[in-house]
Amino acid sequence: MSRQKLSIIGMPMDLGQMRRGVDMGPSAIRYAGVNERLKCLFEEIHDQGDIPVGRPEVQIDPNSNLRNLHLIAEKTEMLAEKVDHAIKDGSFPLVLGGDHSIAIGTLAGVSKHYTNLGVIWYDAHGDLNTAETSPSGNIHGMPLAVSLGIGHPLLTNVGGYGPKIKPENIVIIGARSLDEGERELIKEKGIKVYTMHEIDRLGMTKVMEESITYLKERNTDGVHLSLDLDGLDPHDAPGVGTPVIGGISYRESHLAMEMLAEAQIITSAEFVEVNPILDDKNKTATVAVALMGSLFGEKLL
Repeated sequence: MSRQKLSIIGMPMDLGQMRRGVDMGPSAIRYAGVNERLKCLFEEIHDQGDIPVGRPEVQIDPNSNLRNLHLIAEKTEMLAEKVDHAIKDGSFPLVLGGDHSIAIGTLAGVSKHYTNLGVIWYDAHGDLNTAETSPSGNIHGMPLAVSLGIGHPLLTNVGGYGPKIKPENIVIIGARSLDEGERELIKEKGIKVYTMHEIDRLGMTKVMEESITYLKERNTDGVHLSLDLDGLDPHDAPGVGTPVIGGISYRESHLAMEMLAEAQIITSAEFVEVNPILDDKNKTATVAVALMGSLFGEKLL
């Protein structure tokens, strides 16, 4: 993990789902002090501001029934370019969301720089739906499938290539809400998943040890962390659009980030689904910033 330069990229997009407010996530995370928290951990921090998304009207694609398909393809293409440029500049890209559909752009920008990229998907959901399996047509439930090359061509071809990642290089941590189509795809592709059952039974230390070893054994040359705040229990992170009770605790999440920092395998990251309208005194954004501190090697002593 590079400790030289950090590029913070805001992606205030709420087009992938139906609840307003997550577009204010990057502002909430900045208000919670992300720049101040991380400034002692990097030699340089460049906050590139937010990618302009605007307030477009909701559009339902008549052929696929996908919500805001063309807009999401357009905006994630812009994000991919920003992330690509940050990496070319020698910076660690840290993307602030925004709903989880932004990962389509983040991974499109990251993956071209690696031949065997690994992904840790820290989330209550699998985000492996397609237009055919999604109950809602919301694209924030599809970015992992899209990045595997499964889904609408407008999305799978963001960045001009695909697929971005391989199923054997993915580890999902914290899953507790999976649709039937997602379960089938996980089994078909052999995707490694640690549900809350495994976290409860094995403990977070064992889960992270196994996840880190698994990705190293696959000779990954970089690992992207995609952290959805709804991976945490709603008690600790209430400001999310799709909360699922019985999630990962605040302390378990810190331990996970600390272990990733010690392993020095993370080469890019995004923190998504912070919705200050649904939050309690910006608690969820504050949690996100604290977890970033642990991820980048912040120490108590």
